[in-house]
Amino acid sequence: MSKSTRLRELIYSSETLVMPDAYDPISARIIEKAGFKAVQCSGYSISVAACLKSETELSRDDNVEATRRIADAVSVPVMADGEDGYGGPGLVGETIRRFIRAGAAGMNIEDLVSSGSPASLTETDLMVEKIIAAREAANIEGNPDFIINARTDALSVIGSGDAGLCEAVKRANLYFEAGADLAFVTRVATIDEVKILVKEINGPVSITAGMLNNIRSLTIDDLRQQGVARVSIPAAAIYSVVKALLTTVSLISEPDGFLRIADEGLYCSPKELSALLQD
Repeated sequence: MSKSTRLRELIYSSETLVMPDAYDPISARIIEKAGFKAVQCSGYSISVAACLKSETELSRDDNVEATRRIADAVSVPVMADGEDGYGGPGLVGETIRRFIRAGAAGMNIEDLVSSGSPASLTETDLMVEKIIAAREAANIEGNPDFIINARTDALSVIGSGDAGLCEAVKRANLYFEAGADLAFVTRVATIDEVKILVKEINGPVSITAGMLNNIRSLTIDDLRQQGVARVSIPAAAIYSVVKALLTTVSLISEPDGFLRIADEGLYCSPKELSALLQD
C-alpha cells in the first residue's frame, strides 16, 4: 500500500486523524514514536527553524528538501505544506510533482494571498483552477491517491462571523468539486463554528487545534465528537522546542543551573535519544 493510499484511508475512516506538525527529521521521528499515524509538515515551523523572518521567504526548493528529509525519517505518511502552490495553475503541477518525488503522501494548498497587506484571498475561480491542476499532476505522476488538502483562510481574512463562515463553506465545497480530498479551515475558535462547518461542508473537514485562538476553547475530544476528519496541530513542536531551549540556556549560567536542568527534566537521556535515532 502506498503512503498516499494509507493517508487516504486514515482521513476517510471513522476515527479522527490527529497530525502534529514537524519541522525537521527528529521532530517527525518523535511524533511517529509517540504513536501518531501521520505527520504534517509546517512551512511556518520550517521557516522558523531556518531563522527566516517570514514564511514567505521559504523557497519551494528549500521546502521540498525539508519535506524530503522528514519523509525519509519516518515510516508513516507525511503531508507537505505546499503554501499557495508557489504560483498559478501552470506552476502548481510542478509543485505537486516535486513533493510527490520527495516522498510526500499529500499536500496542503492554501487560498491565502502570501503577499500584500491587508491579507486577502485568492479569487475562487483561480483557486479552483489550481486544485484541478494539482489533481491532474498527481494523476500524471501515477499517484491518484495523493491527498490534496485544500486550505481556506476565509475566517482569517473575512472574520469569524456569518460572512466568514459562509465563505469558508462555499469555498470548501467548490474545492471538493474541483478534486480536493480534504477541506482545511483555519482560525476556527469555537465549537459552534466547528458544528456549522462539519454540517455544511460536503466532505472531510480538517481543523487546527492548540493555537493561541483556540487552545482554551477546543480540545481534540471536542473535535472527535463533532466528526472532524483531521486535526492539525501546527507549530506545537517548534514552539515547545524553542521554549525548552530558551529555558535551558538561561539556566546554564545560574549557580544551580545544572541542578535545575536535571530536576526539571530538560535533557533527554542518552537511552531516549538512541531510541529515537533507531530506524
